[in-house]
Amino acid sequence: ILKEKSKGNLLGIIAQFGGQTPIKLAKFLHENSLPILGTQYSSIDLAENRDRFRKLLIKLKLRQAESGIAKSYNEAIKIANKIGLPLVVRPSYVLGGRAMEIVHEKNQLKNFVQEAFKAAENNPILIDKFINNAMEVDVDAISDGKEVFVAGIMQHIEEAGIHSGDSACCLPPVAIKKELIAEIKNQTKKLALALKVKGFMNVQYAIKNDEIYIIEVNPRASRTVPFVAKATGNAIAKVAAKCMIGKKLIKSKLLPWKSNNKVAVKEAVFPFKRFKGVDVLLGPEMKSTGEVMGLDENFLSAFAKSQIAAGTNLPSSGTVFLSVKDSDKKELIKIAKKLIELGFSLVGTQGTTEYLKKNNIPINKINKISEGSIHIVDLIKNNEISLVINTVESKKSSMGDSYIMRRNTLVSNTPYYTTIKGAKVAVNSIEIIKDSSFTVRSLQSIY
Repeated sequence: ILKEKSKGNLLGIIAQFGGQTPIKLAKFLHENSLPILGTQYSSIDLAENRDRFRKLLIKLKLRQAESGIAKSYNEAIKIANKIGLPLVVRPSYVLGGRAMEIVHEKNQLKNFVQEAFKAAENNPILIDKFINNAMEVDVDAISDGKEVFVAGIMQHIEEAGIHSGDSACCLPPVAIKKELIAEIKNQTKKLALALKVKGFMNVQYAIKNDEIYIIEVNPRASRTVPFVAKATGNAIAKVAAKCMIGKKLIKSKLLPWKSNNKVAVKEAVFPFKRFKGVDVLLGPEMKSTGEVMGLDENFLSAFAKSQIAAGTNLPSSGTVFLSVKDSDKKELIKIAKKLIELGFSLVGTQGTTEYLKKNNIPINKINKISEGSIHIVDLIKNNEISLVINTVESKKSSMGDSYIMRRNTLVSNTPYYTTIKGAKVAVNSIEIIKDSSFTVRSLQSIY
């Protein structure tokens, strides 16, 4: 800043386009009377400070999962015991869900809380009830302080609990009721005006049993902004920047979404192959390093294109390995039936195999590594497995055999899915790939 000032007047600083880093610097800028363009520090802190934000939601009568704010370790344990498991531990002012964890077992709590306080750097941490089996939704919006434009509502494909940066999502939403979409727009506008947003705002919602819960608000541009801009044809970064310098938001100049002939799917890209010992399991702490986009006339075709773009080559034949946690077994039945319909053969671990056989699905048991050869890793190494679907209850239960198996899928370039929702969509999109009905379109042709 001093360097900039040495060459002329400093008219203002944009703090909305650098992710979480400039948001963390906003307090320093404010305390040194340096001009922040757009949303001011008081509003940034209101959104980022877990305690202040929770009080704002109560005032606006917006729903949030049962939660508590802790400023000390003992206070955190007390709140956790009151709320009960499963719960989420969230530090304030952190990048990419740093040290954010879902606690499924009581013996995990101590370590997770200690890590959260380290990451929070003297800021409080939020402990809230984890909403199981919820759908997560990302919303990007722009405001000039009086008018609010909802630029994009993105439905996540993976269930709530996976970091938004790691989850695939689609625009427009394909499985949200119209009245819920209208309510999401209404709540987004309420939040933008209450926070006095000038420029960008990103909101993350969870939907369960037609109830909308607010997870968090980011008073800045999200990583989804380029995706929304490409999909809609609206130069939303330019529009938001103009709002930051005091220009009025003119909605009539923004293109309406034409959902009758296009669906866009964003998929995350992961660096797992570059790092030894990293597990491919997804959770609330972000692991992706980029993203790609698939675009087509329907959701499954767009999803299939996003997988190809991300380097996941879904198979059209072969053997699929299935091993899922108990809570996913019911949903696995439809997936397994679809795979059989598409001509795949199935193998699985003992629990999954017994469950599917009881439901009249043909599947052969394969050994875990600890049960001796021939085991699942042997088959993966010999390229005898075309696809792996593996979900686990928690980090603790994911170690050992399960972890070694997932690492070997990376080495052998075997496609894998570690969430049941992601697996379901992937298997359904295989049918589209087998039909080979893809068309290539330029971005310019869709607006």
